[in-house]
Amino acid sequence: MIAYSRQSISEEDIAEVVRVLRSDFLTQGPEIPRFESTVAGYCGARHGICVASGTAALHLACLALGLGPGDWLWTSPITFVASSNCALYCGAQVDFVDIDPATYTMSVDALAEKLALAKKENRLPKIVVPVHFAGQSCAMKEIHALSKEYGFKILEDASHALGATYLGKPVGSCEYSDAAVLSFHAVKMITTAEGGMVVTNDDRIATDVARLRTHGITRDAAEMRHPSEGGWYYEQIDLGYHFRITDVQAALGTSQMKSLERFVTRRREIAARYDTLLADTGYTLPHQDRATNSSWHLYAIQCPTAAQRKPIFDALRSGGIGVNVHYIPVHLQPYYQDMGFTRGQFPNAESYYSRAISIPIHQLLTDAQVEMIADRLKQLAHV
Repeated sequence: MIAYSRQSISEEDIAEVVRVLRSDFLTQGPEIPRFESTVAGYCGARHGICVASGTAALHLACLALGLGPGDWLWTSPITFVASSNCALYCGAQVDFVDIDPATYTMSVDALAEKLALAKKENRLPKIVVPVHFAGQSCAMKEIHALSKEYGFKILEDASHALGATYLGKPVGSCEYSDAAVLSFHAVKMITTAEGGMVVTNDDRIATDVARLRTHGITRDAAEMRHPSEGGWYYEQIDLGYHFRITDVQAALGTSQMKSLERFVTRRREIAARYDTLLADTGYTLPHQDRATNSSWHLYAIQCPTAAQRKPIFDALRSGGIGVNVHYIPVHLQPYYQDMGFTRGQFPNAESYYSRAISIPIHQLLTDAQVEMIADRLKQLAHV
């Protein structure tokens, strides 16, 4: 089976993991800040705080931005459920903004229209979470301009987009946001097996996320309510969580960062080859906005018709091509429909989903496999 995505682990990666396993620290040691500074430096952000997963990063970033009961968070319906679940973890309410039918990222026009209506109804969002779908950045400059007009915070869900650029700068620089979230799940651009990170230029957000990932505990005398009693002393000043990663994971991540540019370059080569091989075949191919340079976490096509999606999907899977679908719109999930969301609310997202298939793209894919996948898709275009 050719997987739609998979990790690439080198002998150097393995050696780094073994080195840490033989060291004095398996957790809360020096590999954590090393990994954080490596990723933050790559992104051009002042701070990186690594946590247990991209989901944990979303959750803690929302808490650090002050999200709570009575507040609203808006995000895209074409995403993994974590992008909206993070609001529910904080006791806030969720709504969605429809996607741009070309890029599959949050539509600036739909956001502007929804904000104008929400202002009249006095239910403006506290946080907007644009999702950089498949590795392509949202139109962050325009979203940032709307944030200044309507007063919301911006948390980029950049889980797909490490290695991507927007207006010539790395995604994660946070030039147009308060913070961004990265994911290091096994099929992401680099991996720590499981893991995530909040990157930000805001000192307070960084401090709060770092404290919240470790039970809400501080050892910083400046944050304590009482004078330190000695070198053992700490205080819990928030209700935090155990959302740390280990030094073993961090060492793997730091080693993987050495290969990131190579990984992204190969994915871009494959995407360009698919663009050529699948042109004029009836499939809708991913569109890239001129302001962006995607890291190509996914290559999501749309079948010629909705009726063809299942037979094409089934034929590819049975033929050893591990396609997938990203994503079922969040508002169509039963849990969200129980909250009152209904089919038809976000028509662009639903139209995209009805025909979507993600075909394999990862750095281990060979040219011959790319050609074979494209040939099979051409054969199936008229099923």
